[in-house]
Amino acid sequence: MKVIVLGAGAAMAVPIWPLLGAEPDVEKVVLADRDIKKVRSLAARLGPKHEAIQIDAADHSSLVAALRGHDVAMGYIGPFYRFEEGVVRACIEAGTHYVSIADDYDSYLKVEGLHEQASKAGVTVISGLGNSPGLTNLLARKGYYSMDTPERIHIAWTGGSDEEVGPANVKHVMHIFEGRTLQWLNGAETFVDCGSGEKEVEFPEPFGRQTVFYTGHAESVSVPRNLKGLREVTLHGGVRPTWVARLAILLGKLGVTTSHERREVLARILAPVMSAFKLGGSADKSVFRIDVYGSHQGKPCHHWYAGIGHIAEITSYPLLEGALMVGRGEIQQRGVFAAEAALDPDVFLPRVQRRGVTLYFHEDEQAP
Repeated sequence: MKVIVLGAGAAMAVPIWPLLGAEPDVEKVVLADRDIKKVRSLAARLGPKHEAIQIDAADHSSLVAALRGHDVAMGYIGPFYRFEEGVVRACIEAGTHYVSIADDYDSYLKVEGLHEQASKAGVTVISGLGNSPGLTNLLARKGYYSMDTPERIHIAWTGGSDEEVGPANVKHVMHIFEGRTLQWLNGAETFVDCGSGEKEVEFPEPFGRQTVFYTGHAESVSVPRNLKGLREVTLHGGVRPTWVARLAILLGKLGVTTSHERREVLARILAPVMSAFKLGGSADKSVFRIDVYGSHQGKPCHHWYAGIGHIAEITSYPLLEGALMVGRGEIQQRGVFAAEAALDPDVFLPRVQRRGVTLYFHEDEQAP
């Protein structure tokens, strides 16, 4: 199997650096990044299976040329609201399967529209196979099929402000807390203001109770489209400490983060400052929770699931396992898919657990 890692030098990619080449059936790993010095050094450290190339995600023809001949591409190039559609188009043209950690709801809407093109080209695309979206979608699917009549799915996450996430993720946070996003309310897609819908969610320790808000992630778009008949699907996100999220919301309302160019400038200003506010403890981890409500055997039912870990690990391990499954031919569907449409959680989730992802399953509760 030949694998190309797009954005291989990203902070999120660090956990998979030593793992991909260690797979016996992976014969070649191409580390592709704009920063050629970084990935050349990385390839030299990782050994003879690895090769480094320079890419520019905005240069379509050169990206297609780089992708050709690979069994699967792994996508780390963000912010995804800017690059995901172009990367998917390049993969379709190159005939290369693609799995990414894309998390913006608007990027998902764009690539979902390429389903027929990917299908005709014989290409499999799974857009959004990290922790959120990704593991969250699969746990939502698990809860959906765990009861006779699922009705509502509430997904929430909180990121620790001490996590090493890289500049693309900083711009992503600015993006998801400004403008509007889609939620599934009363059985229909409904636009809401990002940063509204404030509520508190009880996460596993050491996080505990955290404040979260409507954010522009993909789950509230893809889940009700793939898991039919639900009355409500919501996605709330936050940052610990909460003032970081509130600052992002305020900047969005002031119009400071309403374009990619403005986010670029602000990210350069804020990145050096944020380290002064490190909290320690659980602020260096991220957490998510999925609550599924409905009825089972005529009784109200509430099942919930959660996960916790360092963000790069709980984001990269699902991507790694998904790319290996696609590259090995375990997934035969062709087209563009969200995680819950392409993967069986009972097959997939144990694989990421073996990688060290901590998941919690609570399927013994009735609805309050």
